Amino acid sequence: EVGGWAAGYTNSVLRLLAGLQGPRRGLVGPWGHKYPQVGKAGPAIGFLQEALRWWDHWLKGQDSGIMNEPMLRSWMQDSVPPTTYSHERPGRWVGESSWPSANVSVLPLALAPVRLDINHTQAPNEELSIQSPLSVGLFAGKWCSYTAAPDLPHDQREEDGGSLVFESEPLQTRLEILGAPTVELEFALDKPVGMVAARLSDVAADGKATRVTYGLFNLCYAESQEEQLAATPEDELAERLLSSDVHMRYVSPTRLQPGKRYRVRVQMNNIGQVFPAGHRIRLSLSTSYWPLAWAPPEPVRLSIFTGASRLLLPHRSPGDSDTAITFEEPEGAQASADELIETAHHNWLVHRDLARDLSSLEVIKDEGTRRIEDIDLAITNRTWEDYTYQGDDFGSLQGETRTERRFSRGDWAVTTTTRTLLSCDRTHFYIHAELDAFEGKKRIFSLNWDRVIPRDYL
Repeated sequence: EVGGWAAGYTNSVLRLLAGLQGPRRGLVGPWGHKYPQVGKAGPAIGFLQEALRWWDHWLKGQDSGIMNEPMLRSWMQDSVPPTTYSHERPGRWVGESSWPSANVSVLPLALAPVRLDINHTQAPNEELSIQSPLSVGLFAGKWCSYTAAPDLPHDQREEDGGSLVFESEPLQTRLEILGAPTVELEFALDKPVGMVAARLSDVAADGKATRVTYGLFNLCYAESQEEQLAATPEDELAERLLSSDVHMRYVSPTRLQPGKRYRVRVQMNNIGQVFPAGHRIRLSLSTSYWPLAWAPPEPVRLSIFTGASRLLLPHRSPGDSDTAITFEEPEGAQASADELIETAHHNWLVHRDLARDLSSLEVIKDEGTRRIEDIDLAITNRTWEDYTYQGDDFGSLQGETRTERRFSRGDWAVTTTTRTLLSCDRTHFYIHAELDAFEGKKRIFSLNWDRVIPRDYL
């Protein structure tokens, strides 16, 4: 199983290693959603050679050495300032002979007012609350980065202004984590439907905050999860935590009782990360994270009770195989010759219209036009996304995606365009979609869709 820390499917790597019983190997690099031989952020590796070693062993019976490698090889990321795009991610390869690993243990940090206490597992019981603005999430980046655009999370300080923040003292020594950080929360809501976004950040001495990982949880699943937590032995819960698999099974949502206390575990995405000495660890909690997640039907106030809440970090001690992991240089087939006709354009733009109190995130993924010389075929590929909201009106959320795909050769051309609009009110989602197809300038096909979907526990 192969993944990248910046991609959207990394959690399955560690979950499969922990759950499968047969021979298995896992590989996680710093990459976005691209093959490791072309992966960004680098370093890219000779992934085709690794794949060949695997198939030579299992299909040809050759001793390729692949099964002598650690069960998990992963990139341990060094601390970097916040940036929305990265060509190279500093760090080192580390190895674990098994997963869960004996090198990884649970490090509990108590949640106290504005503080993460690394020396205690429990803080005095105080009630802290937050009702986040819809602006929290505009700098969250993409769920699954393709590294083609500035789609990594920006400096988290503006995001944290609308969040409940807990921060450690400057670390006395370097701290490494590998796995899924988890937040245990005792909470109450003032509405029957709500969510929580938990974010873990690396805060440098100058105050800049780099998001390390995050997790989302629909709090309507709290009651069902709480029942399963109570029925599960503590040693099994600890094993699930260390195997990066604390999700409860067969849960069903319920509308919550305002003011009633509930308990949940919120698992963040797996990550390998170094927190240097002198840096701080920050946990941020918010009740919205738009547009990475659709916000609740109405503003929600979340209350956290510190005495029964804590952050659990998968603390890693360096292993013996860390210095022995190497890969061959990236290889791949030579790309076909093509000509750039229209240049590509990629960007993420945050717009604030203060006169109308209107905010939007504009995502441009314009691959331009390229002509494949061997077959004299020009290909155009463009996508635009717009996510908007107005003030604190949770019913104003709207996401729109437009695409254009075009193929042309000589005086022949075919084009398809689409537009999809998702909006909502307190009780329903509304989808409107359009598809048009053209030969030259003549429209030859057109179709519209309108769908209404009930907002069940969302």
